[in-house]
Amino acid sequence: MYMKTKSFFEKLKTLYKAHQKEQQLLADFRKDIAKYNAEAPANAQVKEELLFPCLYDNTETTNNIEPTYFYQDSWAFERIIADKPTKHIDIGSHHKFVALLSKVVDLTMVDIRPLSLPLNTIKFLKGSILDLPFEDNSVESLSSICVVEHIGLGRYGDPIDPHGSKKALDEIHRVLKVGGNFYMSVPVEKENKIYFNAHRAFNEEYLLNELLSEYEVIDKAYIYQYEFCRDLRDRFGTGCYHLRKIK
Repeated sequence: MYMKTKSFFEKLKTLYKAHQKEQQLLADFRKDIAKYNAEAPANAQVKEELLFPCLYDNTETTNNIEPTYFYQDSWAFERIIADKPTKHIDIGSHHKFVALLSKVVDLTMVDIRPLSLPLNTIKFLKGSILDLPFEDNSVESLSSICVVEHIGLGRYGDPIDPHGSKKALDEIHRVLKVGGNFYMSVPVEKENKIYFNAHRAFNEEYLLNELLSEYEVIDKAYIYQYEFCRDLRDRFGTGCYHLRKIK
């Protein structure tokens, strides 16, 4: 979305380099087999039919980390644990975050579809962020990480609704107790934008003063590509917010 489109010849060059790298990795793999077999006894030799090449794991750093989930999930986990809720509700957050949090907090997950793998520490309720299965002013602690920005865009099978994000936040406000904690993350940018049908991005002043005016901000942090920081910038990023309902 934010990268300049490569020309045809640039793409060919990239593919050629990738092919060269793969050929070198395969050559190194064969050398490792030969070295292993030279040092192993006869009954422990590498068998050709059992080869399972993992060519791309020998790197200087741990790669393939998605930075937004890595930072926002660890931020939210720390904030929730520090507040020690007796019960916690999560709406639609990433399954790894929910699974780990459920091991240390009494957790109920609400989503429009259940997880495909069971976990006995997760209590699951089928429901929509637009119609939560809870009474008014009944929830003490609630998270919805990287969810609100999608509502109403149809990406996950939800109904098209230009006001989807506002309706989702209104429903969260309905069920949360006064004094209750709300942990959320959404894309932030200098202006409100819609990247249809992926997500919305919010101007922070609009987000906090218009959509979330009945909360106080307890903590906020930002993710800009591979950087987790505390200062809001004039470009696309992700805002992480710990809010407390005051009215």
